[in-house]
Amino acid sequence: MTDTERIVKDFIAAENLMDSGGRYIATLSGGPDSVALLVMLSRLGYDVVAAHCNFHLRGKEADRDEAFCRKLCSDMGIELHVVHFDTFGYAAEHKVSIEMAARELRYDFFERLRRELSADGICVAHHINDSVETVIMNLIRGTGIRGLKGISARNGYILRPLLCITRADIEKYLSDNGIGSVTDSSNLVNDVTRNRIRLDIIPMMEQINGSAVMNMARTAHRVDEALKVFDDAMRRAVNEVCTGDGEYSTERLMHTVSPEYTLFTILEKYGFSPAQTEDIFANIGAAPGTEYSSATHRMLFDRDRFIIRPITNDECKPVVITSAADGEYVFDSRLSFSLKCFDRNDDFVIKKNRSVAVLDAGRLSFPLTIRTVQTGDRFVPFGMKGSKLLSDYMTDRKFSKFRKQQQSVITDSNGNIVWVTDERPDARFCISDATRRVIEISVVKL
Repeated sequence: MTDTERIVKDFIAAENLMDSGGRYIATLSGGPDSVALLVMLSRLGYDVVAAHCNFHLRGKEADRDEAFCRKLCSDMGIELHVVHFDTFGYAAEHKVSIEMAARELRYDFFERLRRELSADGICVAHHINDSVETVIMNLIRGTGIRGLKGISARNGYILRPLLCITRADIEKYLSDNGIGSVTDSSNLVNDVTRNRIRLDIIPMMEQINGSAVMNMARTAHRVDEALKVFDDAMRRAVNEVCTGDGEYSTERLMHTVSPEYTLFTILEKYGFSPAQTEDIFANIGAAPGTEYSSATHRMLFDRDRFIIRPITNDECKPVVITSAADGEYVFDSRLSFSLKCFDRNDDFVIKKNRSVAVLDAGRLSFPLTIRTVQTGDRFVPFGMKGSKLLSDYMTDRKFSKFRKQQQSVITDSNGNIVWVTDERPDARFCISDATRRVIEISVVKL
């Protein structure tokens, strides 16, 4: 066993990446990194099969790479799976770059193959230099702390056993062992960001300090470890700020150690960008009703809190309850209603629950309709004298703009509101001493 193989073996054990009894896919392009990966894993005794993608991007050179991989695996007695892609066609159809198209195609293929072979993992040949290049790229693009940790050794089924060695280590390993590989000519041209970092920026950094790559790798590792502490602190801060499902206290946010980063942590999972977070933070305390939107969610400032709700395509079409027969009525993706009708007896007790309306069946005129609030809606709130505009009632109850938009009511055949759901029934339809038959309607949250 060579020194490099021993370093990789120890790394695999330390990171708990692979099991001696498992089966693994080694991704093989034919380049030095992937060849070293396949050879090392095979020599270390792991059960591996190889997978090669021909993207048909470099003409005869791509066919040369495939032929090399076929011969290498044949010589080593390793099973090889080859797939061919129309990468240009895929990129055009999905409106993505060639680089993104190739990435999506290869990882989809690797995952399909993993399931087909019941493999325990997909090994890719990223090494220390790749991780450092990623850190630099993230710094250039602008990143949060997470972008400074580099590449992880494990991401689901994706495993990176070579993250403990450098590109120079790999080249020396192949040279010392007389192992050949092929060169992708596109990697030698500084026409894309990663190539420019590899060919121009890192060599300049190494002129300043010959240990630049290893120093940055060590720093990235420390950031990765520090993130474990940071993430735990952020979880506690977010839990402190959260007051309900998708609801957060502005005052509590401003009392955290880092209000802006706590807000970033909250909003990131709802699809808001760092730039949006900066804008939102700059407007903390904005007038109630101020809204922001990501691709998937809406955020609303509401007095001393902010509320986040998913953007839905629910049209909330009215639902008709034709008769007093027991049944369930689905209103939208959030809730449905359960209706029960029964005779009142001496043991009957009214449920004191906002989610349940207990009504006098004799006072109701069917069909009933479940719908959202409309302009001009008015009702007689139970326990109050006289009628009241529903809009005023909701304002007095300090409903948020979101809740006002989503509030549902149930009306009778004459258009009278019989229940402001989850809130208060109309006094005209509540049971009395004279009630003989009861209708009970309950909110069912989905």
